[in-house]
Amino acid sequence: MSKPANPLAIGTFLVGALALLIIAVLVFGGGKFFKTKLEYVIYFDSALNGLNVGAPVKLQGVQIGTVKEISLELNDDAKKITKPVVIEVDPGTILDSTGHPFHVVANMGERKKNAQQLIDAGLKAQLQTQSLLTGLLYVEFSFYRDVPIKLVGINYKDLPELPSVPSTVDQIKDAAEQVLTNIKQLPIEQMVNDLAITLKELRVMATSEDLKKDRAALSKTLKETAVLIETLNRDLSPLVANMNGTMTDTRFMVNQFSQDIKPVLLSTEKALSSATSVLNESKHVVGSVEALASPDAPLWQSLEALRDAAQSTKQLTDYLERHPDAIIYGKGKE
Repeated sequence: MSKPANPLAIGTFLVGALALLIIAVLVFGGGKFFKTKLEYVIYFDSALNGLNVGAPVKLQGVQIGTVKEISLELNDDAKKITKPVVIEVDPGTILDSTGHPFHVVANMGERKKNAQQLIDAGLKAQLQTQSLLTGLLYVEFSFYRDVPIKLVGINYKDLPELPSVPSTVDQIKDAAEQVLTNIKQLPIEQMVNDLAITLKELRVMATSEDLKKDRAALSKTLKETAVLIETLNRDLSPLVANMNGTMTDTRFMVNQFSQDIKPVLLSTEKALSSATSVLNESKHVVGSVEALASPDAPLWQSLEALRDAAQSTKQLTDYLERHPDAIIYGKGKE
């Protein structure tokens, strides 16, 4: 016969195995059971389908905690439903500027004060999708400084409240609902009736006898205008051609005259230069015999007249060089 089992030995074995299990959990758990966690409450307006207890809580992509509790509360009149979500944050995952974990404040008043500082800095929570296949959600914290702060203000287990913003899906849904609401508010029936009346009036105008007469008159006027333009082009073409020929001949004549008059002008300029030299010499001679001839003598007057004539001839020559067409059209204003 087999010896009966000793209950004391069995109990001792079970107690030792349980102690080893507790020690293993404490060792391999990194002492997390002794760490102080910070708890906050968040209220989301959207549905929480896909958000489970234990879901990650992240700050700009870095996990800092988990979702601890998801509840559903009704007010006394059952007219409003609130969904408090309690999260616990591990302060050891957030370091300060010196590289050390943030100091955990034990006083609840100080914790609420620290939460208010985060709120003032723009920290808000948002539900985001972990995977499109599973549809599971997680809580993502980020700084939305341009979004207004929205707090429910309900005291839930005396926990500090952190604000939230709608998820991207909710924002798209709200925008679509707003568009649909605006479309519903439009007087569609009145607009359709007005459009039908307008189309009817246009059809009446298009088939009216007055419009037909106006179109016929306009067509006749356009045809007459086209004939008139064609006639003007036909009549003006010879005139334009003659004017072009006349301008060409005049330009050629002026150029030819300029070439012919240039040697004459050069010869005249040389003659004037010689006359000027003779006049200067005559003045010198007259000056030397000034005692023998009076200033109003005929010889002196003739020399002065010759000098004036030479000067006038030079001015005429200069003007003709600048304006050779003056011989045909006369002297104009300079």
